[in-house]
Formats: sequence, structure tokens, C-alpha cells
Amino acid sequence: MKIIVGSKNPVKFQATGNVLEKIYGELEVQAIDVDSGVPDQPIGLEVTVQGAINRAKNAFSPDFDLSVGIESGLLEVPHSITGYLDLQWCAIYDGEKITLGVSAGFEYPPMVIEQVLGGREVGDVMDQVTGVNKLGQKTGAVSHLTQGMLDRTGNTEQCVLMAMVPRMNEGVYFG
Repeated sequence: MKIIVGSKNPVKFQATGNVLEKIYGELEVQAIDVDSGVPDQPIGLEVTVQGAINRAKNAFSPDFDLSVGIESGLLEVPHSITGYLDLQWCAIYDGEKITLGVSAGFEYPPMVIEQVLGGREVGDVMDQVTGVNKLGQKTGAVSHLTQGMLDRTGNTEQCVLMAMVPRMNEGVYFG
């Protein structure tokens, strides 16, 4: 099984390999930088999901069995402290159909959201808050905020696995 990930982010690469290896056994995973076609800081369901789909489609070639696109974004959530939760979306593409999955969501501190709504990217603000450069390519904000109970790789694995649910149950989904 040959897989291509539409991002050179090591967390997205590792999470994809971790999940798909459990499903398929031996695999070859590669990564390529592709354009998500959405803003660097996606806000909203449609934009974030479209970013994941664009990454998967832009990474795909007939040399691979599946391509994987992962995009994190802020989604408006009523009754939350800031009005937004961060969710990661995964799109898996086989040249014909796309399957989608989403991670568990979490809320950033109010000062982070204020700065993001003012034009900054979450990653830049969280780097500043934690003092860790490129935190999103390491343990991630979710690790910092959960005091190490869940890191970004584990959070990303959630969306990859959820996107695989229809593929793991093809008879019921695609009959």
C-alpha cells in the first residue's frame, strides 16, 4: 500500500503512518508540500474541510493508492468560552471518492483567539505563549493545554482513523 500525505508536517506524516499501518500492515508513506487553497489560518467548517480535501486531491497521483489531506481550523461553537474550538479534519482520496474524519476538538485560551481574530495564526500565538518554536510540528498546543495527556500526533491520529471508517467497512458504506 502506497500513501502520500499532502503536507511535510512531521506530525501529520507520523499520525497517518501510525493509523494506516495498523489497518494495512506494511506500507510506504511519503509526504509532499501542496497548496491547501485556503487561508493559513482556516476559520469555519467549510473552509477547513475544503483545505483537507484540497490537500488530499493535490497530493494524489496514480502512483499512490491513497492520498491524505489534514487541515486544522477554528469552528464556531455556541456556548464555548471563546466561541471557537479547534478541530482537525482529514480527507482521504483514492482517485474517485473522498472519505472524511474529524478529531476531538479543544478550545484555546481567550487571548489566543483574540489574537487570531486580529489576523495572527494560532501556531504563532501558541509558540509565543509556550516559548516552543514550531510547537505545531512537535507535541502541539493540545499537549500543552492537556498537560501532556494528549499530544498533536494522537489528536491527528483521531481524524485519520475516523476518515478510514467507511474504507474499513466498505460493504456498508459503498455496498
